[in-house]
Order: sequence, then structure tokens, then C-alpha cells
Amino acid sequence: MKKLIVGVMGGGEGAPPEVCEMAYKLGGLIAKEGWVLLNGGRGVGVMEASARGAKEQGGLTVGILPDRNTELASPFIDIPVLTGMGDGRNFINILSSDIVVALPGRSGTISEIALALKNGKNVILLNFSLGNLFIEYQKAGIMILVSKPEEVIEEIKKLFF
Repeated sequence: MKKLIVGVMGGGEGAPPEVCEMAYKLGGLIAKEGWVLLNGGRGVGVMEASARGAKEQGGLTVGILPDRNTELASPFIDIPVLTGMGDGRNFINILSSDIVVALPGRSGTISEIALALKNGKNVILLNFSLGNLFIEYQKAGIMILVSKPEEVIEEIKKLFF
């Protein structure tokens, strides 16, 4: 049986400590469910924190890296996927995820949210308000807003199990 792949997106450099703490907790909860954590693979911000949380709970992590080498990869990534595509790797992040969870970030994270919605993926925003930017998706129930990592897990279970 295929394992559920949860894409975790969010801020890289400069991500606030409270966002990284949420990402760390979320990564651990994903691993405890036996799901695979997929992220951008680098050793900063939400990517590093979520992968570390998953690894510390015995989870499997996949990192879709923008680079042609693993120099900037997080040590908590089990399977680094080198793309050499820069920001173009966001498309791979999204298409390879069964569901996308977005924590606060900037334009890269917003582009991943948009790609996910455009490609019919459900998106859970974890303590990340985008105002009315994607309101039609919220009304349709495709984009869900939550405030705690535990709520992410509850919403995923409602959608897939």
C-alpha cells in the first residue's frame, strides 16, 4: 500500500522561531502517523525543522532540492532529489505530494500554494493567513485554515481515511 506523502512548505532563511517550532512538531506528528514528509530539502527554516521533527520520530523524509548537489541539503533528509531547477522545483514538490501543508513563508511558499490549488491538491494553511487571496478555494473546502499542528493531522485524516 502506498504511503501518504505530505508536502510541508514554508519559509526558508529568516523563518521565525515560532514557525520553525510548529514545523518541527508537525514533522513529528506526520512521522508518528507513518506518512512520508516531503519538503524543499534544504537545511534552513521550515524545511530543516519539519525534517528534523520527522526524523526524530523515525519518519521518512524526501527533499526536492533546487540544486545539482547536496551541499545545502538538510542532514535530516533521507532521500535528496536533485533537480538543478531552482524555483522550478516547486512544481515537483507539489505534484509529488498527496496533500500540501503551508506554514508562513513568502513568495516561494505562496507560489507552491497556487500550484497546488491549480493542480487540484488540497492545501492546509497552518497559522498562515493569506487574507482573501484564495477565498474561493476556502469556500469550496479545498483550502483549509488551522492554527495547530494537531489540527493538520485531523484534517488529513478526514480527507484521506
